[in-house]
Amino acid sequence: MIVRPRPHWLRLLFVRRGSLVHKIFTQQCLMFAWSAAIIYAHAHLQHWQISLTAAPFSLMGLALAIFLGFRINASYDRYWEARKHWGAVLVEVRNLARQAQTLTSTASQPRPFILGLAGFAAAMRNQLRSEASDHGCRHLLPESLLAQMQGKRFAPVLVLRWLGEWLRDEREAGRLDPVLAPKMEASLDALSMAHGSCERIAYNPLPFSYAVILHRAAYLFCLLLPFGLVESVGLMTPLVVTFVSYTFFALEALSDEIEEPFGRSTNDLALDAMVVTIEISLRELLGETPPAALQPDCNYLLT
Repeated sequence: MIVRPRPHWLRLLFVRRGSLVHKIFTQQCLMFAWSAAIIYAHAHLQHWQISLTAAPFSLMGLALAIFLGFRINASYDRYWEARKHWGAVLVEVRNLARQAQTLTSTASQPRPFILGLAGFAAAMRNQLRSEASDHGCRHLLPESLLAQMQGKRFAPVLVLRWLGEWLRDEREAGRLDPVLAPKMEASLDALSMAHGSCERIAYNPLPFSYAVILHRAAYLFCLLLPFGLVESVGLMTPLVVTFVSYTFFALEALSDEIEEPFGRSTNDLALDAMVVTIEISLRELLGETPPAALQPDCNYLLT
């Protein structure tokens, strides 16, 4: 995720990071060269003179804009829904940590449980990013649980089970009132719901046909556009076509990035920073020195 102060309006015109220019630069160059070739053929090759009116491009452009708007909205819905689920994880782990400290007896030792909540967030990130299940978890979870997580695809589920077993042990030992236990179990259920909802987003992409239709329509429109502009725009045709194609190609690339919000692209969610934020919050509840918060790098990228 790119995190930076909004630059001056003039500097914003030339910002590279976040503009996706590096992803579509080759396509932009091809469109410029194609438009220049159309101008040359129109001026020097009489039998290659092909010109179109603006009417078909008005119809095509309107249809393409509507479809592109639907595509970017569908991708952004997935991105924002994923962000809300991670916000729910933050809220629920704080609630559980507070309840583990205030609803149990003074004889209870809630520290392993509270650190286990941070371990759940780290394990959830690892699964969504297809990383090793114990990445960033070894200082948060007991060795016995880490051993069980090795090679497991759904390691966060094992962490949730371990947290539930801790509640059961506290209840059976008389350190947690049985009447209050369901309240904490409900928060564990909410964590499971957030985990399952993120899995749904990660493992169920938008239908591939959406990407294919949009990709073909955008390229066909931009390839035909020089024929409709060469008569009226003349030598400025390559610049106009390049600008129009930039809007289409950049929005298509952006929708592809945020469709899968758990990756490491520049516009994906900063899951590492979220996990560290959760650990900081829980460490402060325990009265311990928290780790330093992650900061954006020199390119304003926060992972």
